[in-house]
Amino acid sequence: MLSPEELREIESEFPHYPNKQAVCIDAMKIVQKHRGWVSDENLKDIAELLGMSVDELDGVATFYNLIFRKPVGRHVIMVCDSVSCWVMGYERLRKELKNRLGIQMGETTADGRFTLLPIVCLGACDRAPAMTVDEDLHLNVDPQKLDGVLEKYK
Repeated sequence: MLSPEELREIESEFPHYPNKQAVCIDAMKIVQKHRGWVSDENLKDIAELLGMSVDELDGVATFYNLIFRKPVGRHVIMVCDSVSCWVMGYERLRKELKNRLGIQMGETTADGRFTLLPIVCLGACDRAPAMTVDEDLHLNVDPQKLDGVLEKYK
């Protein structure tokens, strides 16, 4: 069940859109902000509120790569795997992250601190390779910079 606060935040978005269904991404982002991810039960509640089917809403959720449909760590690392990042050292960066964190892409560390995910493009091709940790963009990342970057996120 959606919390009263989640309902208020979602309903406050209604005036900004032509219909309730158009609020679907914002609604899922609001629930994710409060819970860390969007469960099947949350998806059902949001779909009911917006007058959508669960399948319609799940189609949006699975297309939009910033909606997490399973639990993630306290911090989500997204490593850009665009062509520019590949050319500028993505493979080296990905390998080093996997080694330091002890996980594969798509996994979460045992302590729940980090989840490691690929992302198609971060729009920072001129300063590749790039990655984000939560909302923070990190540019020109090389393995030597990783300790300093990761240390910021407890």
